[in-house]
Amino acid sequence: MLIIAQYGEIFIILACLFGFFMAWGVGANDVANAMGTSVGSKAITIKQAILIAVVFEFLGAWLAGGEVTNTIRKGIIDPELLRDDPQLLVYGMLAALLAAGTWLLVASMKGWPVSTTHSIVGAIVGFAVAGLGPATVDWGAVGTIAASWVVSPLLAGTIGFVLFKSVHHLIFEDANPFTAAKRYVPGYVFLVGFIVSMVTLTKGLSHVGLDLSFNKSLLLSILLGLVIMGIGLVMQRRIKFEHNTNDHFGYANVERVFGVLMIFTACAMAFAHGSNDVANAVGPLAAVISVVQTGGEIGSSALVPWWVLVLGGSGIVVGLVTYGHKVIATVGTGITELTPSRGFAATLAAATTVVLASGTGLPISTTHTLVGAILGVGLARGMAALNLRVIGTIAASWLITLPAGAGLAILFFFMFKGMFG
Repeated sequence: MLIIAQYGEIFIILACLFGFFMAWGVGANDVANAMGTSVGSKAITIKQAILIAVVFEFLGAWLAGGEVTNTIRKGIIDPELLRDDPQLLVYGMLAALLAAGTWLLVASMKGWPVSTTHSIVGAIVGFAVAGLGPATVDWGAVGTIAASWVVSPLLAGTIGFVLFKSVHHLIFEDANPFTAAKRYVPGYVFLVGFIVSMVTLTKGLSHVGLDLSFNKSLLLSILLGLVIMGIGLVMQRRIKFEHNTNDHFGYANVERVFGVLMIFTACAMAFAHGSNDVANAVGPLAAVISVVQTGGEIGSSALVPWWVLVLGGSGIVVGLVTYGHKVIATVGTGITELTPSRGFAATLAAATTVVLASGTGLPISTTHTLVGAILGVGLARGMAALNLRVIGTIAASWLITLPAGAGLAILFFFMFKGMFG
């Protein structure tokens, strides 16, 4: 208790600094995934992507990210075990933020899309094993998280594969692809609106006091889907057929129709992502603040002050603007060549998987899901369409994420313990 009273302000300042650093990493790495498909398929420019992300990530974080953050992330450690020396929790959470932030910095510099969720989970497991002993970790929860690495890319890949095949069959194989696109794309716009609303309502808004039952969410989502479909129709009317001598079938025009769609999916992904992943940076920060403010009380959940969300949101934005372009390049162009119709299939597949996962409460990673979806869409065009070297590097960086987070966290944990203890 004495340590907390003595160094309380220092702990809060450090937590804010490391939390901002971690949020910076989320922006540089994770947000880049959410935007990668839209930029890679040339539906939007990198400037527009940054604008969309700034607005929607921030809204997602602020409106839908303020739930009582499960401080001890995803139930990995039992906070009761830390009653006697709460300062260990402070060291651990500081170490976790710094470790995850450092790993994200390395990954972003290399342009690897890694999972922020897994970095922070790895870091917390690391500090728990080192500081409290392996028995304190809920290995069942860790196992579920590990299983989701296989499940989420597979599921997203399958959905992406099916979606792209449907686009191909309904539109590109039609005698007049442009008319077919105008006929079917509103249906896809509806799907986007519906799925995104479902993501937001099931994943996001419970703590704003809007705790809707699944059926109510379903009805609302259908309505919102129809509204968005209306907007899409209006925007679509403006696209006129442009004749081009080398483009015999008018495929370029079809892709322009899908370009409209990608703007919607990009906003959607950014919002869903902001609501979900800001918790990674903010959770440990909130834990430190609550321990210091209560003078060493450990509650298993901590209310997040509004300014913490703003700190997280702005960290994400800074990260995206300063370093996001590297991961955007990997996701958008490195794995397989994307066009608006392919990018659309991948993004929608990823968003759908996130909804299904939040419905079942699986802690999945947006990164893994999106990369899986892009792979599925690439596979729909045959193995040759995939860049296997890039995929190998990404897979390797995923495997390293947990041990890297854990190792760094152990190092920092003992460093803080030595400094303050």
